[in-house]
Amino acid sequence: MKPLAYLMRPNTFEDIVGQDHLVGQTGIIRKMLNTNSLFSFILYGNPGCGKTTIAEATCKLSGYKWFKFNASTDNKETLKQIITEAAFLDDAIIIVDEIHRMKKDIQDYLLPYVENGTVIMIGLTTVNPYHSVNPAIRSRCHIYRLNDLTSVHLRQVLDRAYKYLDKAIKIDEEVYNYVINLANGEIRTLINLFETLVKTATEHITLNDAKTSLSKANVSFDANGDSYYDTLSGLHKSIRGSDVDAALHYLAKLIIADDLQSLCRRLLCIAYEDIGLANPGIGPRVKAACDAARELGNPEARLPLSVVVIEMALSPKSNSAYTALNKAIEDIENGKSGTLPKHLKNTYSFDPTQGAYKYPHDYPNAWVDQQYLPDTLVGTKYYIPKPTSKSETSLYNRYMQIEGYKNKK
Repeated sequence: MKPLAYLMRPNTFEDIVGQDHLVGQTGIIRKMLNTNSLFSFILYGNPGCGKTTIAEATCKLSGYKWFKFNASTDNKETLKQIITEAAFLDDAIIIVDEIHRMKKDIQDYLLPYVENGTVIMIGLTTVNPYHSVNPAIRSRCHIYRLNDLTSVHLRQVLDRAYKYLDKAIKIDEEVYNYVINLANGEIRTLINLFETLVKTATEHITLNDAKTSLSKANVSFDANGDSYYDTLSGLHKSIRGSDVDAALHYLAKLIIADDLQSLCRRLLCIAYEDIGLANPGIGPRVKAACDAARELGNPEARLPLSVVVIEMALSPKSNSAYTALNKAIEDIENGKSGTLPKHLKNTYSFDPTQGAYKYPHDYPNAWVDQQYLPDTLVGTKYYIPKPTSKSETSLYNRYMQIEGYKNKK
């Protein structure tokens, strides 16, 4: 028996929800079909939002012969067979699923046939094509982003599914909301969950029945997809903004997604970029927690990570080291550098004009007045202290002490 999600896949634009900007009465894809001027395009958006449905409905409504090619599993020979057949047709469409995974040699092979109109290409991807698709292919296609589906859109799908199943059964309203939350915006998952729930029920479905029957939330996502990086960004910005509850929410999603490597890398970046000198001990503690998480693996990895994320979110923040080095790098990249002062050169450089280097430890307070920056940068300030914590306040006091020595020279 075919799954309900397959049986319910729309064949017309009218049954597609949430994408009116593409397939509504004034949608661009509908306009292309109505004017018989279909161009190659790429659809991108989160899993389960309707990319394949729109592509296949477009093909069916066009009346053209169409083919499917999966960039992850199909090879170049498969594409050659499609192109050979398409060359004998007046009009042909090729749907390229997961176009972001297409190898360069296959993209290079396909390009001239898209360019000369042998095939109209519809690419599908969960990844922003501006970052993942060959610019030569991309420049010959329109690029359309699908909207994320709202709970209103998903409820419309559930109402259709209920009618389609044609089973006299009472379903409490809170059950619909529960299934929608579990689906995490994916229509396929939504329908599959609902089908399981209805087909295994008898007369009445309560919220408790739904919780008992259905598995945990669908929070897995492509580690290369936009939604994954959006979640990493949400974690980063929540820690930076000292919102511990939001940080834990995004941490939970990322732990369930089961990509510890990317998660740990991001946590280390946050430790040094956003906490930095305000709590310099946090970096080694994050590293230790990440090492422990990797050794434990899921589900126990959450134990050290939860501890360190809470500490990071509640820690004082300072980006003074991060911004200081960025300023220095910017100067170097813009050609604002200069010759190293001669007295700082290696002792064994044998430069006869090299001046005497003053060894700071031989002077009071381990400080002596001498030039360190190149002549062209004397007086430049990169590090601006942020005394937001006891740690950086101590550094600030030492910084001001050194500035005082300079002013007395």
